[in-house]
Amino acid sequence: MAAAFLLMPVAATIMALPLAAQAQPAATPEVEAFEVTSDGGLRPGAQLKFKVEGTPRAQASIRIRGVERNIPLREVARGVYVGRYTVSRNDRISEDSAIRAMIRLRNRTAVASYTFPEDIARAQAGVRPPGPAVPPPVAVAPLKIERFSIAPVDRIEPGAELKFSLAGVPGANVDFDIPGVAQNVPMREVRPGVYEGSYTVKRLDNLAPSRPIVATMRLADRTVTQALTQPLIADARPPVIRHLSPREGETIVGRGATVSGTFDDAGGLGVDPKSVRIRLSGRDVTAQTQITPQHFTYRADLPAGRHTVDVAASDLAGNAVRRSWSFDVAASVAAIPVTVPLQVTSHANNAQVSGSSTVIQGRTAPGAFVDVKVSATASLVGLFGVSQPVSAQRVQADGNGNFSFSFTPQLPLPGTRYEVTLVSTRGDVRAESTLVLFQRQG
Repeated sequence: MAAAFLLMPVAATIMALPLAAQAQPAATPEVEAFEVTSDGGLRPGAQLKFKVEGTPRAQASIRIRGVERNIPLREVARGVYVGRYTVSRNDRISEDSAIRAMIRLRNRTAVASYTFPEDIARAQAGVRPPGPAVPPPVAVAPLKIERFSIAPVDRIEPGAELKFSLAGVPGANVDFDIPGVAQNVPMREVRPGVYEGSYTVKRLDNLAPSRPIVATMRLADRTVTQALTQPLIADARPPVIRHLSPREGETIVGRGATVSGTFDDAGGLGVDPKSVRIRLSGRDVTAQTQITPQHFTYRADLPAGRHTVDVAASDLAGNAVRRSWSFDVAASVAAIPVTVPLQVTSHANNAQVSGSSTVIQGRTAPGAFVDVKVSATASLVGLFGVSQPVSAQRVQADGNGNFSFSFTPQLPLPGTRYEVTLVSTRGDVRAESTLVLFQRQG
């Protein structure tokens, strides 16, 4: 049975008054009363429970000399704050250890100093205070996390709140880590053995799907951890295959061809590269294709004629997508229907660029006008995109059909995808093309 003790201040007085209490204006926070209980003195494994009364709607905490961290308190009633702490073997607490109760309101903090009362000191020394007989020791239950889960959200974006729940042994200290984003985020015990905690996504957070979120439960000198295996997103939408090259129905010259495209799973968990299957004119070319979660690229010499591409993929939630299209290979320029040619000569599709100014060069009909639009989609959290325009301009090809332009991203984050749309016009004839580039990692 836990013994409750009313903490007495350092000065030997009848009432428990803070040593540092000073008369302050009404606008400043105040510590009015303090109480501590223990179920086993100050021994390792003993649980200390604190109660502080003072200014309401503030932040309250306890600091004990010999304990490395502050002990946060939560407000359970107006101006009443409670919290608990389990003494570990690493703590250096004695009956003389100073205790500071702190209440912070805005930029002002009230501090009151106390020491442990004599009853807790006697319990620490093994002297049982008068009262009911001490019950026999109870077997210690194994420290175990039964379940660590999250309430999935539709989209991970700035301001989204991630809510976590954990079930395990009651009376423990529990927190969780989001690798590269936040550490030791506390979870509070809402019912015996049930803990809840949350984290609000910030604009520049970079959640890495390959590094799991881990919960830690501590009780006395025992610790147990468990990784979150549940997806963060309630992903029910399949990804989309975009920016096909060659385009549907396009005719290219010569045997050398590059077949490519991008995967767009905005708001989802991302495409699983192991799920991608690519067939070209009935032949499986997956093993010869460069595949990432963002794009695929296959290069080969193709004979003249029509070729059909079939691409199948799934995201990490199991949502499948499939797309087929065809293009033609011509043996010579004479075999291509009359149109305005348009070709980017400086960069291959899905190429990587640096964060400085990027120069794009191309070839079209002599004197043709080329309208250019560049947009960027930055993967700030690893699982969601923020799109913004980068550049819009018109250039004119010279007498040989050569043209060039440049763009500079405002926020060159690694992994950013740049979509460059080009439209070449000469008279009533026009041609369109799309180039996709990626910001180099590191």
